[in-house]
Amino acid sequence: MQLRSIAAIIGLTAALVVAPVEGSRAMTDGEVERLVAQDIKPIVPADGAGGAAVAVRIDGRTLFFNYGFADLAARRPITSDSLFNLASVRKAFEAALLAQAVKRGELALDDPVAKHVGELKQGGYVQQITLGQLATHTSGLLLPTDHPPWPHYQYRFADFVRVLNGWAPEHGEAPGKQHTYTHAGYILLQVALERRFGMPIAELMHRRLLDPLGMHSTFMPERGVLAAEFPGRVVQGYADDGKPNGAPGDQQTYFDFPGTGQMFSSARDLAIFLAAELGELPLDAELRDAMQTTQQPVFRISPRNAQGMAWEVNEFGGPPIVDKPGGLDNASTYIGLVASRQLGVVILSNRGNQYPHDLAREKLLPDLERASRR
Repeated sequence: MQLRSIAAIIGLTAALVVAPVEGSRAMTDGEVERLVAQDIKPIVPADGAGGAAVAVRIDGRTLFFNYGFADLAARRPITSDSLFNLASVRKAFEAALLAQAVKRGELALDDPVAKHVGELKQGGYVQQITLGQLATHTSGLLLPTDHPPWPHYQYRFADFVRVLNGWAPEHGEAPGKQHTYTHAGYILLQVALERRFGMPIAELMHRRLLDPLGMHSTFMPERGVLAAEFPGRVVQGYADDGKPNGAPGDQQTYFDFPGTGQMFSSARDLAIFLAAELGELPLDAELRDAMQTTQQPVFRISPRNAQGMAWEVNEFGGPPIVDKPGGLDNASTYIGLVASRQLGVVILSNRGNQYPHDLAREKLLPDLERASRR
């Protein structure tokens, strides 16, 4: 069920200042540390093959906690400056770019993607898809790169265009009428942004988002470059059985054209992004409002869950949790916030299939929220 039109959400801005709840008190650093250590334990491997970097934004301050090894063989511990593969957390950044461009009047959420990617004007269904539907996973697209069994090949750009132009719904999908999580949709959104602004997505990201935020340890590298440029900071990824999976800085993608790899960042840098999403940083008004806009629920997935622009809005009985999980077979990532309490967490793990969103939604964020009200 759609909550409101995609175009309408760009005029909405969440409150930037939230009054403290009556009777609330600031938790001490030690209290936060004990609670985090207790709740994060399920995703800190006992065998030492991987661990987690955690950032907590609470009461206007950021606290960092680190567990386990960035590289077990080298006995190198995880730090707040270790660089992790963010997996699908990257989507929150592209959503912010899109929302900022809409705020500036440079494009519209209702723009057909084919307006910006001319090769798609030869297609059928894909011509009906808008930028806003890509950002909210309501386009209906579902390519082999979006679900198991995963393909054993990579799409070049010409292959991607060919598949998109020939794609037709199998189960009555219609643009804007259903929620279908799609990685390919965000690859297409990336291409549209690159075409509109005439620059690679990495450059666009740095100019418009990362540099203004002061996120100087967040990168979208070409393959094989990151570990060489930042020796000792990139974590080794591990499979869920504890075996090393790829080299440090390994990127996994089913697409073989520029900009389609993963983003890498640290807990320290993502804590900046988290504070910005909470409205706690002195930002340019358009960027601040754009980031707040992406959090607005647009499409109802279930009675307890709705989709925004990249972000999900979860209602489990307490204050709504707005978050974005990510995961690969050698990385598990999460960023989430409780805007009404000016509270948020970042969890970065270098072990696959750890599902930090489950513990954050069900334990860590609710526990922090309740403890801060005592």
